[in-house]
Amino acid sequence: LQSETSDKSSAESDSETEVEQVSVYRKLLATLKTSPESESEEEEDESESEEAGESETEMDSEGSQETGEAGGGEEDKNDVLDQEEGITATDTAEQTLAQEQADGGDTSCDPSHGVIEEFTDVKHESEFSLETNFMEEESGDCNADKRESTSSQAFSEDPFKQHMDKELEEKEVEKMSTLPKTSSQSKWPRLGQLTFSSTLEKCKTLKADKEVDVKQLYLHKPLESTWPKVNKQFLSSANKPSDPSFTPLQRELFCIMNTYRDLFYPERNALTNGEEIRHAYCLHALNHVLKANAQVLSNNAKRRDQKPGTDNDDYRDQGLTRPKVLMIVPFRECALRIVHIFISLLEVNDKRKIDVSNKKRFKGEFGSDPEEKPPNLKRPEDYEAVFAGNIDDHFRIGVAILQKSMRLYAPFYSSDIIIASPLGMRTIIGAEGEKKRDFDFLSSIEILVIDQADIYLMQNWEHVLHLMKHINLLPRDSHGVDFSRVRMLNLNNWSKYYRQTLLFSALQDPQINSVFNKHCFNYVGQVAVRNVPLSGSISHVVVQLPHVFRRLEAENVTSVIDTRFQFFIDKVLPEYRDAIMSHTLIYVPSYFDYVRLRNYFKKEELNFTHICEYTKKAGVCRARRFFLKGEKQFLLFTERFHFYKRYTIKGIRNLIFYELPTYSHFYSEICNMMKATDNGVDATWTCTVLYSKYDAQKLAAVVGIDRTAQMLQSKKNVHLFVTGEN
Repeated sequence: LQSETSDKSSAESDSETEVEQVSVYRKLLATLKTSPESESEEEEDESESEEAGESETEMDSEGSQETGEAGGGEEDKNDVLDQEEGITATDTAEQTLAQEQADGGDTSCDPSHGVIEEFTDVKHESEFSLETNFMEEESGDCNADKRESTSSQAFSEDPFKQHMDKELEEKEVEKMSTLPKTSSQSKWPRLGQLTFSSTLEKCKTLKADKEVDVKQLYLHKPLESTWPKVNKQFLSSANKPSDPSFTPLQRELFCIMNTYRDLFYPERNALTNGEEIRHAYCLHALNHVLKANAQVLSNNAKRRDQKPGTDNDDYRDQGLTRPKVLMIVPFRECALRIVHIFISLLEVNDKRKIDVSNKKRFKGEFGSDPEEKPPNLKRPEDYEAVFAGNIDDHFRIGVAILQKSMRLYAPFYSSDIIIASPLGMRTIIGAEGEKKRDFDFLSSIEILVIDQADIYLMQNWEHVLHLMKHINLLPRDSHGVDFSRVRMLNLNNWSKYYRQTLLFSALQDPQINSVFNKHCFNYVGQVAVRNVPLSGSISHVVVQLPHVFRRLEAENVTSVIDTRFQFFIDKVLPEYRDAIMSHTLIYVPSYFDYVRLRNYFKKEELNFTHICEYTKKAGVCRARRFFLKGEKQFLLFTERFHFYKRYTIKGIRNLIFYELPTYSHFYSEICNMMKATDNGVDATWTCTVLYSKYDAQKLAAVVGIDRTAQMLQSKKNVHLFVTGEN
């Protein structure tokens, strides 16, 4: 892996956020001792503002958005409000540079830090080389492989061999490129409503296996014996004796994964099923890698033993580059957990520990010290689950695996699995015109796992799109590959038709759906879970509050942004300009919309303050105090600030959702902040929501599918609901 120089906009974005989490908590402990003066009723919230989160570590900020709006909305530098928004905290960056270097933090894309060479393991190259090792060295698996190769039935039924050995014809590839997909529906006991889609043939609908025998899953050694032990923590006494290895959710997910279909599961929950899902896809990925490597090592031995001059075309078992699995996860803690699962799955018992190179370094760079987390921070359970451990979002690491050992920090071209964040991928892929950029290692990815995709909407979705555009392309260099061993599918540049994509998210979103529909080309087909919410998050609002949903009419999806802005300033804002409508919080999901509104409010000289993900600590304290005391009538408030901080904003009497929230539970969270308002008169509280017909998914998540259908079919533009305790 080489060090790289990112493009200017990415560098600006990264410099905003590259602060090591370890130092964050140290800063917090120091600031808690000297919290600023505050009014008694605001004391609790003011201390919150001093939290570690203010260092903006969590956010792979939308640097491209900042630079994109600069021309249209650059504010006066002398304006106090503008000074509150720091694009980058240079003093913090300087303080933590030494710590980042000590901890192995990657600062390569921060211009103030310069380019720092990343660590890669060069000692164990020959030990983990697929070209120079043979099957006999692999724990006796040579015999198993020979048995398998002599059994035509095993050969034809193993999903790995079925998928990778199928030879597509040119007319089939042309079909996939031009014809629309046919789809069919099916309902499974645990996953619910599934949509199966395919282009090549009439879509086959899988049936859910009621029971799964581990021995029939074609798991590679030692997974057949280790999986039940590793997964034991998720199993309950309710599990059937005949199915002791999988939870009902894992059984159905793995049933789909093991057919090598693409999968989109939008109901991942960090609190409930997140770790179950992580274990399931780790099992599938590791099974794939072990089978692929075993095939190569077995063929190495056969080639070594064959007579000179024999045709070698029978041994096409590799891609153009070695990496087979790419796992995209949001934080270092996720990578840490994945590696721990791999190690557990490879260790047959306590006596047979596997060798893991650079394990100490890995724990130091990807782990976290639980003692450094402040004990007095109170956040919702889902927040604690998502932001557990090391939440640095700029990383990438190569992992090479052979049966007895694992190599962490392997150079990418010697890795089997790459675990990275979208930002980590973005800074090595680079941009057009850059000298130091590399994406050849993505050319032969066979399994792509994108976990917690919803979080990337809060980071920078452009990084995900950038990655998808550079995966499974023909490499620009040969990288020493033996072309006589390369599969024809790779030589034909058909890798993308064989790639399996596993996409997990906490929600349905048009941008996530678009990636699954437009960037996944698997010839086997796709499976998407499409359950509709029966009751929305509005049912969790506990304050007595009238909810007014106001529909805006847009000609098409591209015109919605401008239509919403015009609708807001013409129809909604005039109703709130009166001083009697003070304490109005405007919730804005999009940063672009936030900048546009902020500039309009300044131009109109409205009495407002604002908080976004870039607002400094002092600015947040000041804005909250002004809003609580009524010194500022309006508070512009971004969704990403709420996602990363979860502060309780006191003093809200009127609430405007400029757009429906990305996370449906944010709707009830924001509404329930009103109960924190002292001396509030319930009868004067209001909540207004803007929506269009293009917000159907978000609307259903808030009000439920039945109400959504009524609201979208009705000619009325205003719908009223009342919540609250009786």
